[in-house]
Amino acid sequence: MGVNETYLEGVRRIVADDSRYTPEAYFFIQEAVTYTAGRLKRRGVGDNQHITGKELLDGIRRHALAEFGPMSRLVFGEWGIHCTEDFGNIVFSMVSHNLLGASDEDTINDFRDIYDFEKAFVEEFLPDNKDVDIPTIG
Repeated sequence: MGVNETYLEGVRRIVADDSRYTPEAYFFIQEAVTYTAGRLKRRGVGDNQHITGKELLDGIRRHALAEFGPMSRLVFGEWGIHCTEDFGNIVFSMVSHNLLGASDEDTINDFRDIYDFEKAFVEEFLPDNKDVDIPTIG
């Protein structure tokens, strides 16, 4: 992941001011923004490049599952992320440090209680049939 020095310094300033989330969380959000923009075909400049909070949250979920699979929730927990509002806090910290842009309509409420982490990151990997015989060892 090629991170320019200005971006790295911005993340260092954010983490120095607010240590709730690790630097990796901010790098991941930047990757998720790029991933989401690509999925939505929103690249370059213009009015159509804005990504809503819900679109970004969906992109974050998809990108995390692709990158970390069933370990997504654990990875996020290690980074201090436990709910969708945490993603909003990270995004708005990045906006306030000029690392991301936002529209006047964007608010932290766009990230509140959008999905449950258990359902979004864990249940997808559980077997559908709860009556599956699991072999015992020994």
